[in-house]
Amino acid sequence: MKIAVDIDDTLNILDRVGRAGAYIERNHLPFRLVNEHAGSFVDTYDWTYDDVLRFIHDGGIVTFTDAEVRKWAREVLTGWRAAGHEVIVLTSRREDWFVNPEKVSRDWLEKRRIPYDALVADVPFGEKGKYCAEHGISILVDDSVEACLNAQENGVRAVLAVGRHNIDRASEVRYGGANWRQIDYAVRHILSLIS
Repeated sequence: MKIAVDIDDTLNILDRVGRAGAYIERNHLPFRLVNEHAGSFVDTYDWTYDDVLRFIHDGGIVTFTDAEVRKWAREVLTGWRAAGHEVIVLTSRREDWFVNPEKVSRDWLEKRRIPYDALVADVPFGEKGKYCAEHGISILVDDSVEACLNAQENGVRAVLAVGRHNIDRASEVRYGGANWRQIDYAVRHILSLIS
């Protein structure tokens, strides 16, 4: 089976508040913290998309390049591959943020020895399910409720990587896990149903 896995807030832990807060303080910017548990930079402070883009291009990209791996992610993906499943890293990282999102993602994955078979970048959240359906991917693991709902609408099983930023909507996705052991359990359960 093919299993697609997102990177940001799924394989890794992003420190949006700390990195952006230091940048805002260092540059004496007027932005205020709006949501310390936001799942995107735009929703973290009271700034615009253009402000976030300036932050990313002024060194904020290290939020992504230095992000730590979520506990057990490497081991779970290793187990899936050892069981004969194909792991496709499917990210929504965009060119306007990362210039070359595939290279930035590949560097992060390889530096942290994350096992995978293929990498696809710049797929919008709302199109991940369609992408999976078109490419024979049976399961999507993602922290975006929108991506998971899109997967379900396209006949792809979805597992939500539950975090503080999406816990209030977690019940909208049939399967989920707050850590990689729970995600592994959900994926293995799905595999037992569709194999």
